[in-house]
Amino acid sequence: MTVPVQESSSLSRTQPVISAAGAKAVLRAAEAKATELGVPVVVVVVDDGGDLKALLGMDGPPKGAIQWSIDKAVTAASFRAPTHVLAQAMDGAPWAIASLMGQPHATLAPGGFPLVIDGIVVGAVGASGGSPDQDQVVAQAGVAALGDAR
Repeated sequence: MTVPVQESSSLSRTQPVISAAGAKAVLRAAEAKATELGVPVVVVVVDDGGDLKALLGMDGPPKGAIQWSIDKAVTAASFRAPTHVLAQAMDGAPWAIASLMGQPHATLAPGGFPLVIDGIVVGAVGASGGSPDQDQVVAQAGVAALGDAR
C-alpha cells in the first residue's frame, strides 16, 4: 500500500513572530508615553501564545500592576482583540463575562492590545499602573512603536 505524501506547504505555515528587539521597542515607547503622562506603569509584552517575552516595571506603580499587565496582554493575545473592545462586546451579556472570568489571566480591564505584523497577531502588550485611560494610551504607544520598528 502506498501512502500519499502531501506537499510540505499544506502541512505547515510560516508566520512572523515578535523578536526581542521588537518587544524592547514596544516597551521603550510605552515607557516614554508613561513618563510623558507622569504615571508609573508596568508594561508587558507576550508572544502570540501569551507567554512572557519582555517586562518593564517603572518605579512606583501600584501593587498588583505586574499581574494586571500580564493579564491584559494575555487576554489581548488570546482573543486577538484589545481588552476594552472585549469589554464592550460583552456589555449586557453576563453569561459571557462569567465564562471569560473563569479563564486564567482573563480580564476586561483597558490597557491590553494585540501586536500585529503583516495582518497576523504576533503577541500583545499590556500596561497597568495608571487610570484605565492612561493604561490604554501607554499600551497604544507600544503598539505604534512596533510598526516603526519593522
